[in-house]
Amino acid sequence: MDAASPSVAAFWAARRQESPDLPEEVPLAWAFGATPEHADDLLALVLAGVKDGTASSLWDYEATAEPLPEVGEHSVILDGADQPSAVIVTTDIRTVPFDQVDAEHARAEGEGDRSLAYWRASHERYWRQHSADPRGWAPDMPVVCERFRLLWPTRVEP
Repeated sequence: MDAASPSVAAFWAARRQESPDLPEEVPLAWAFGATPEHADDLLALVLAGVKDGTASSLWDYEATAEPLPEVGEHSVILDGADQPSAVIVTTDIRTVPFDQVDAEHARAEGEGDRSLAYWRASHERYWRQHSADPRGWAPDMPVVCERFRLLWPTRVEP
């Protein structure tokens, strides 16, 4: 695994000063989506408390040799400019066929009208356009459904 960038390492050191119970090792840093705009839009949903789920193609993990997420794993979330902006912890992982992703997971992803129909249409389009695996999309493709909790920044209710 690549070493953390200096900005991610400094960000993590600051988070550990605030919360010494966080792991010492700098976690993986990544952004949601495939474009800077998408990363910013999805990060905004996380920060607003609307998004606490994400989905990934198992085929993409296999194609890129990226490690699968694990329950209890921390992640630094980057914005569209690749700047560290949030810390999440994975709370649940399920791998299911695309056509068996349920309405609760679609709601947890927080996008569009939060319906399963919206989720299916937007994710099919996403994987057809941005998949790292040449298979792209299929109705029975394995989807890694991840749930997470935002640890930093903490949300302040209005």
